[in-house]
Amino acid sequence: MKELVERTEVKVRFGEVDSMQIVWHGNYLKYFEDAREAFGERYGLGYLDVYKHNVMIPIVKVLCDYKKPLKYGEYAIIEATFVNSDAAKIVFEYKIFRKSDMEIAATGSTVQVFLTPGGELLLTSPEFFLGWKKRWGLI
Repeated sequence: MKELVERTEVKVRFGEVDSMQIVWHGNYLKYFEDAREAFGERYGLGYLDVYKHNVMIPIVKVLCDYKKPLKYGEYAIIEATFVNSDAAKIVFEYKIFRKSDMEIAATGSTVQVFLTPGGELLLTSPEFFLGWKKRWGLI
């Protein structure tokens, strides 16, 4: 089956590090979001693409495993891989690499579900999402 992957690069900014001068743990989730946004731009599954179909996609689950620290001034490459599922959800897996040596700094995943604007959970995938999956050879 086809694998959809996108990578983006970020520079660790001063405001993202803690008193030990390493990236504060919560900022890794922002890096995941950077990769999701880059993925959405490349593959046409950005937040605005979904929103125009009258659907919201909140994150309901996040996992992050910290492997090696990132420090102020370093560059990181964040890789987002779409995990295909028959269920009505969007799943991504992530790898964050320190650019200088390509060591893995963190891995993780997110799960997003589909909601109506009123907050009602959609138990089946919306038609636009099924069409998106067909367009990319996922179904």
